[in-house]
Amino acid sequence: MRRKGSSDPQLRQQVAAICARLMVQEGVKDFQMAKKKATAELGVSNSKSHLPSNAEIEAEVMLYQRLFQADNQPQHLQYLRETAIKAMRLFKDFQPRLVGNVLAGTATQHSEIMLHLFTHAPEDIDMFLMQQGIPYELTDKRFRVEQQTMSFPCYQFMAGDEQVTLVIFDVDDIRWSPPSPVDGKPMQRADMKAVEKLISETDA
Repeated sequence: MRRKGSSDPQLRQQVAAICARLMVQEGVKDFQMAKKKATAELGVSNSKSHLPSNAEIEAEVMLYQRLFQADNQPQHLQYLRETAIKAMRLFKDFQPRLVGNVLAGTATQHSEIMLHLFTHAPEDIDMFLMQQGIPYELTDKRFRVEQQTMSFPCYQFMAGDEQVTLVIFDVDDIRWSPPSPVDGKPMQRADMKAVEKLISETDA
């Protein structure tokens, strides 16, 4: 029997907790999809009145990982960051920046390594990948920027068992950052020096 929508904070927390489990265990990457699945699992309507914010879900992801994955998530996160720095060194001429949950520390077994690269000519990335003999898939990444949706070239390839996603921006775009799906604020970016510092701090 379905329960009616409610603004009960406890229900919001329940939805957030299920979203976190879905994202960590099942690899659901989209917050809206996680919310839809979570409300269906609870048997409640997909009403905004009791849906948690993306930031609330991210907090639950962090809690879930501390409670249930303390023995392996930090090691996997470190491995992903080490793989990321290798990719950043490879693409050093394109001012690489690490973004997403590998930077934030909430990476799961399903997470990709996402880098922002900057160049005047996106085809330079295509040429570079071919020169390196790296098979890739070309897609696009869309961001909502200043009331409009903007599309950017996106190259995906495998580094061992891990997927690396390169989102390509113009050189001048390094001055701004697209909105984070978590809180809508400008996405955090980290250069090679910052990522190396994260890795060394964890190793210490």
